[in-house]
Amino acid sequence: MSVAIKKKSVLASLDWVTIIIYLILILFGWLNIYAAVYDEAHGSILDFSQLYGKQLIWIVSSVLLAIFILVIDPKFFTQTSYTLYGFFLLLLMAILVTATATKGAKSWFGIGDFGIQPSEFAKFATALALAKFLSSTDINIKETRTKIISFAIILIPAILVLLQNDTGSALVFCVFVLVLFREGLSGNILLFPFIAILLFILTLLINQYIVMGIAFAGLFIFSFFIKRNLKTILNLMGIWAMICGFVFCVDLAYDKILAPHQRERIDVLLGKTNDLQGVGYNVNQSKIAIGSGGLFGKGFMEGTQTKYNFVPEQSTDFIFCTVGEEWGFVGSLVLISLYIILFIRLISMAERQRSVFARIYGYCVASILFMHFFVNIGMTIGLLPVIGIPLPFLSYGGSSLWAFTILLFIFVRQDASRTGLI
Repeated sequence: MSVAIKKKSVLASLDWVTIIIYLILILFGWLNIYAAVYDEAHGSILDFSQLYGKQLIWIVSSVLLAIFILVIDPKFFTQTSYTLYGFFLLLLMAILVTATATKGAKSWFGIGDFGIQPSEFAKFATALALAKFLSSTDINIKETRTKIISFAIILIPAILVLLQNDTGSALVFCVFVLVLFREGLSGNILLFPFIAILLFILTLLINQYIVMGIAFAGLFIFSFFIKRNLKTILNLMGIWAMICGFVFCVDLAYDKILAPHQRERIDVLLGKTNDLQGVGYNVNQSKIAIGSGGLFGKGFMEGTQTKYNFVPEQSTDFIFCTVGEEWGFVGSLVLISLYIILFIRLISMAERQRSVFARIYGYCVASILFMHFFVNIGMTIGLLPVIGIPLPFLSYGGSSLWAFTILLFIFVRQDASRTGLI
């Protein structure tokens, strides 16, 4: 097959719906970054001294990066999965030693006026490593060894990111559990995080001893619906002991591990405090901005909350409130619909893969992007605590845009080669 024919085959096999949605999102994000940080003294959207000018550089470089990924052999990523994973683990360890804290987190390498955040790239590297491991011919997800190695692949980078005091990015790694579930992990395991979250919330809202009492009463009632013997009674007592241990650890983690601003954000979310001028200011102003947009929005560059900088971090973590204020409910709905179409498309693409590696990696891509989308929008409308993760393809930031682009287009390239001809 000649080079010209091969290039034509690649172009014909690309999923153009996914690529077009990607281009729409990054361009729409650029417009909203321009609106969020507009400066009359630097009115040109091509002013490279401003964030919107810098973002254009990241957009152009990301598109070039995507093209590069599409023209190289897709086997490159399967063959270098563990190497890339190890490389970014080393970067995560290096940053703990060499980086200086920025906004309380040691997660950036400074390069001139720009910064690189390895934790963003570690996500796609972890996805590659997990897909490589689970696609091995002798792997069975139901075996204990497979579970231990899979969770180790996920938890090692997550812990390193958590040590950087970047809780938001660390939590994203938890979403890989959904991929394990798709590959055959028992659905019962998914109950543990939900139970843990429920116990965490109850412990913070009411006395820990009351929570333990409620758990004991619940298990006692449950015992009447099952066959009671010594083994089941011991198992129930063991479960209650673990619940008691977890509840005690909640207070310890809340007081000793979480930073003061993180505790304050959780208190505001749970309604324990109502500090609208302090820690709750960002979310309150964000909700005001989104609500003031009404049905059709105030118009591009006409948002008062945006124009007068009432919402901090509006070009990054709170970019969605710019969309809500200037484009209104309809604009927000269109944006959310684009994301939903993208997620559905990615899952559909994953299911049609002939390669197990590509299928698993595709689910990793969909899971990571969905986690960012769900948490980012959830925190801007006050449903989730503010943990500082970007909205994919929209928020300002070179590291996140590059990482999301690499994450997505590795899969687009894998999908284009699913016939085995290119």
